[in-house]
Amino acid sequence: MAIDTAATFVKEHYQILETNHASAILQNDFPREWQDLMETLANFRLRRTDIIAPGGRKSSIAESLDAELYSRGWQEKQFKTSIIVDENTRITPTHKVDCYKNRVAVEIEWNNKDPFFDRDLNNFRLLFEREAISVGVIITRSTELQDIFNELGKGTSYGSSTTHWTKLLPRIYGGSAGGCPVIAFGITKALYVDQ
Repeated sequence: MAIDTAATFVKEHYQILETNHASAILQNDFPREWQDLMETLANFRLRRTDIIAPGGRKSSIAESLDAELYSRGWQEKQFKTSIIVDENTRITPTHKVDCYKNRVAVEIEWNNKDPFFDRDLNNFRLLFEREAISVGVIITRSTELQDIFNELGKGTSYGSSTTHWTKLLPRIYGGSAGGCPVIAFGITKALYVDQ
């Protein structure tokens, strides 16, 4: 799929919010990673069968997005960081990033407890300040999908205190990622396939 076609599809099928010129940085400094993201998001469909599947450690929805990026050379990444003051070294571990490639970090939050957004954005901030990443990306679900979950009898599995667009916005607007450029994509009803 051509990058322009993929980017147009993404604009029409996802909610998008960015800070600190994240998309411009991706398009100009990390064009391959931008293309990977655009094509991964354009290829994704939210299938009824995945929504009604029993819950587990990681949903098939998040796994499918991970798998597409992994097939393009992205990887789960744990950074080893520390701070040295005089001769004292303090280990400052960060959380693993779901998908990482060439200074771009992606977190996929489909149906976790909403404090996971705090963890992700703080992790982006720390890694950006330590010059380990240049941009953070969050992929989550649009709050409007609750209507579909309710229709399928899965509404209680996707509660208001889980990760979705409305829970993410105040954290981004509140500066939880510090100066790290962030772009967020919200999966909307336009991606739903009733099969």
